[in-house]
Amino acid sequence: MSETVNDAKTFQRNAKGVRELLSMKFETLAFEGAWQEAFGTPERRGVWMVWGNTGNGKTSFVMQLCKELCRFGRVAYDSLEEGACLTMQNTLKRFNMQEVNRRFLLLDAEPLDQLSLRLKRQKAPDFVVIDSFQYTQMTYAQYIRFKEQHRNKLLIFISHASGKNPDGRSAKKVAFDASLKIYVEGYRAFSKGRFIGPKGYYDIWPKEAAKCRGEEYDD
Repeated sequence: MSETVNDAKTFQRNAKGVRELLSMKFETLAFEGAWQEAFGTPERRGVWMVWGNTGNGKTSFVMQLCKELCRFGRVAYDSLEEGACLTMQNTLKRFNMQEVNRRFLLLDAEPLDQLSLRLKRQKAPDFVVIDSFQYTQMTYAQYIRFKEQHRNKLLIFISHASGKNPDGRSAKKVAFDASLKIYVEGYRAFSKGRFIGPKGYYDIWPKEAAKCRGEEYDD
């Protein structure tokens, strides 16, 4: 009898009426300026994916994004590909990440099982960047399990690209599942997800982005 009652409570908890859903409040990222124009006001949890080919400004965009997210909470960057190396040090210097030292944490190629434990601790980071999805070697099923374990976090996967799409079958599935999909090309990051601002893109390096497209650049 108690099992039946518990099942009934579970079904009741999982089901939401239209009125109830419309009255729910969700925590969001109150982006401003160029960030709001590109990505609107996204929810502060869930999954994002960023992808693009080498030499188009993807790393620069991700670092700028990390710095912006530090306005809203603590950010962990799991550098699976590079780890703590001179290239990463130079990137941190270039974007003056010292300004957000108390809110930004670089993880030196931390394996996903250890990262998962870190995210379950008290005072864990609010946002985590995983660079790259390919280096995790996750299947789509493993990704779903990881996502479900950390439903209260914002998980941002960086992906290699094959043409204009994420590289690999699993990466493509993750991009389809992600609430915000960001494609980087020619120093411009395009919103292709469920959150989009009035402009729909963010210029990583405005002058170079305009130059790539033959647009006039107004400094």
